[in-house]
Amino acid sequence: MATTVNNAFAEFMKGKVNLDQEKTKTARSSRDNLIDNIKKFSGDADFFKVYKEKILRFGSFERRTKIRPIDDIDLMLCLSGEGTRTYIQSGDVFYISGNYSDSENRLTTDNTNFLNSTKVINRFISKLSDLQDYNKAEMHKNHEAATLQLKSYTWNFDIVPCFYTDTGFYLIPDGSGNWKKTDPRIDNERIIDINQKHNGKLLELIRLAKYWNNRKVTIRIGSYLLECMILQKYENQEISEDWWIDLEFRDLLNYLSLTILSDVDDPKGIQGNLNSFSWHDRCKISDALTNAYNKAVEASDMELIDNNQKRAITKWREVLGNDFPEYTGG
Repeated sequence: MATTVNNAFAEFMKGKVNLDQEKTKTARSSRDNLIDNIKKFSGDADFFKVYKEKILRFGSFERRTKIRPIDDIDLMLCLSGEGTRTYIQSGDVFYISGNYSDSENRLTTDNTNFLNSTKVINRFISKLSDLQDYNKAEMHKNHEAATLQLKSYTWNFDIVPCFYTDTGFYLIPDGSGNWKKTDPRIDNERIIDINQKHNGKLLELIRLAKYWNNRKVTIRIGSYLLECMILQKYENQEISEDWWIDLEFRDLLNYLSLTILSDVDDPKGIQGNLNSFSWHDRCKISDALTNAYNKAVEASDMELIDNNQKRAITKWREVLGNDFPEYTGG
């Protein structure tokens, strides 16, 4: 019953934003089942040996910042270099040497001995297409992963082939046939640490911000960029003794309206600036965030100063849309 702002937010987060717990359990089980199925390919003559210990679960589903519905689940499937592959770097581009088997399986770039990441993804697609319980495997639109569609569930798997290097980072497809550097473990560990610092309450706030971001009131901010901006704020912020998600979200809107105007550094120290929006688009997004912040301030004042729960809830519906509960008091 939405008789107060607090229980309206609780109802909204449970029913419209946070993932359903049972579906989450099913999704995790299906992911683990897929990993087991791919492991069975390990060592096939037309495939690779899987580096089982370095398989990575990553992305918003793993970081627990995904909102409804579960639409995609990310997975980095690590392949073994088997002691024969080496890599060279040219700027941000990496080239991985192929071996005799790679040449035989036509996985190298034409007229070179370099392992072609696009061909590796296509080999994944070919192998995944043979699995039961899966509908279709195809190239992801960014050409950096294979997307596997399920028959029984609504979510897809985005599977990124990768190699783990002796210097402690991963090489993944760059979308152009070569490879690039990454390490999602840094993101996974960072969000755990900052969330724990704020008593486990930050993840839900990130989900709420993502919900607002998906409402199409302005240009959508990329999910990863949005997370990084929020973590940047709370990494340096003192722990709040009194945490109310509506007030935290209100203040976060103001912070984001300013932060989106500036460059945002990759916390992994790999990609450089993550904010690729033009100045015009940055201003447009900032204006939308400022508008939402001003309405959130009005809503807070109606609740805390005027003690008018009905008007406050109605104002919050202007910020978060018609799925936010209506006032049900007398």
